[in-house]
Amino acid sequence: MCGVFGIIVKQGASCNQSSFHRSIINLFNLSEPRGREASGLVIATGDDISVFKRPVAPSSMLRSSGFKEFIKTSEAGYKVDDDGKTLQAYSAIGHCRLVYNGTETVVGNNQPIISSTSVGVHNGLVTNDEELWVHHADMERKLETDSEIIFQLIDNFVSKGEALPQAISSTFSELTGSASLGFFRTDARLMALATNTGSIYWVHFEKTGIFVFASEKFILEQFIDNGSLDKKTTNGAVNQLPPNNGMIVPFKDATPQVFGFERTENVSLDATLKPHLSVIDMSDHLKNVRHCKKCILPDSYPFIEFDHNGVCNYCRNYKSQKPAGRDALEEILLKHRSLDGSPDCIVAMSGGRDSSYGLHLAKNKLGMNPIAFTYDWGMVTDIARRNTARMCGQLGVEHILRAADIPSKRRYIRKNINAWLARPELGMIPIFMAGDKIFYHYLRELRKETGIELVLFSGGNELERTDFKTGFAGIKESEHGQRLFGFSLANKVGLFAWYASQYFLNPRYFNESFIDTMWAYFSTFVAKDDFTYIYHYLPWNEDQINETLIGEYGWEKAENSDNTWRIGDGYTSFINYIYHTVAGFSEYDTFRSNQIREGLIGRDEAMSLAAKDNEPKMDVLEDFARHTGFNLEEVLTRINSIDKLY
Repeated sequence: MCGVFGIIVKQGASCNQSSFHRSIINLFNLSEPRGREASGLVIATGDDISVFKRPVAPSSMLRSSGFKEFIKTSEAGYKVDDDGKTLQAYSAIGHCRLVYNGTETVVGNNQPIISSTSVGVHNGLVTNDEELWVHHADMERKLETDSEIIFQLIDNFVSKGEALPQAISSTFSELTGSASLGFFRTDARLMALATNTGSIYWVHFEKTGIFVFASEKFILEQFIDNGSLDKKTTNGAVNQLPPNNGMIVPFKDATPQVFGFERTENVSLDATLKPHLSVIDMSDHLKNVRHCKKCILPDSYPFIEFDHNGVCNYCRNYKSQKPAGRDALEEILLKHRSLDGSPDCIVAMSGGRDSSYGLHLAKNKLGMNPIAFTYDWGMVTDIARRNTARMCGQLGVEHILRAADIPSKRRYIRKNINAWLARPELGMIPIFMAGDKIFYHYLRELRKETGIELVLFSGGNELERTDFKTGFAGIKESEHGQRLFGFSLANKVGLFAWYASQYFLNPRYFNESFIDTMWAYFSTFVAKDDFTYIYHYLPWNEDQINETLIGEYGWEKAENSDNTWRIGDGYTSFINYIYHTVAGFSEYDTFRSNQIREGLIGRDEAMSLAAKDNEPKMDVLEDFARHTGFNLEEVLTRINSIDKLY
């Protein structure tokens, strides 16, 4: 079970900020054996309730620069007089998480949980949370964790007129499972505790005006013996809050009032009610990152520079897309278009949004007779396969597929991920997907087999440019029209040299995938790419594409996202999780930034869309981990621990 703890220092107590912080750290260290998968802290000072949480072990969180900054920021609320007495009360509640449900990689699932008027922690497991959400249809579920239902229920009962002790009692009457709680309210200056198992122990140092609680008696006894607080607190009786009991501890005097769930009327809440307290959530690890004032790229983006107005060089140097036009494309198509309905072009088909629309264009708008081609290397998603079937079936297009040795390809990905984790370099992430690039080779082979020279690629859309991937390898990309073959010779050589250096610095990359990776590099950067890229000629319109695919073909979107981009690639969510976690941005941020530059969306909309795009898609990540054969929880934990670029 999780470890929960808390402390209140009343006004007039002898406890400076150093002692207070030392007490918090001591309680974290003592409670950590109860949960090491995530950790969090809420501090109440003055009129603020400040929250900080991370998906890492408490010991890691305590060492982080973010936590130190959080503590430093909260110091403004600690005020003492000339005699070292506190001028106002301050309090804290902490949590060491053992994950049962609600992955720790989603920040909101970690604790303290923030609801409308409560901020608190839960130790235990609610076993009927799904039923309770159905029963209380007026409450909106936002998180995966079972703990959310507890604090939403308490808020709900209070909003309907129940006093806080009665609301706690009403909540526990509906729960099945175990629950031991500690929480603050935004409408009162108090700490509330409750348990149906007895897993809360507390001590009140009446003379010094300090109250402390923890999950175990031993933890509190060790805390007292360690002398984190004033010497006068070395003696204190450790008490258990019995099962089916609650407690209200007002900030004003730190004196606990115990009540049974069946008898709540003996608790006095007078003088504890105060004006609304503000919740400040400092859990967003990107909150203080500097972003371009025009687009949304952060200062961790490779080669980025800001001018005196805060606008980045990518915005200043951006050139609007100017497709060559339909007439220029027609000149090419006329040379290949068949007059008898026989196949006259090959359309590269991944099953994603752009290739699906490209097939529609080729057949219905450009008057061609295409063959669709797919290279399935093991990371083509089920939704991509279904959409390919929809498009080919409704358009009456032959579909040719080449399949890789999929078990081997997936094994290569796993081995390269493990190699990367041993020495994380963001510039090496593209080798996870190197196995996909062999499709260029098979396209060239298919040309020979069919005698069809024209290959149409649904690419060339500059909005999808992601030059940060090579930027992390020290390469500033030249103009190449979204064609990797179009890299300058200097860039190709520089990129190869950088990759070679990483192989020698990290010999784990010399695994059975090596030949496959080298072949992928040759197929991509060396072998000639003379394919025709549709969006070098025709304008790209996202709304038109989505409306056409969904409206005319019943094209399937991913259940976990409104975004239709990248849903055909099984690895996309994984690599974007890494980029976003370590660098503070992902492919989605570059895409939205380019949309801003093209005047398609505003900055506020881009920020909102990117925030949603970057939310971890756990079902997709789980599929990727299952197919590739690694432990997702272990890998994500290691990714979360990598030093950040921001």
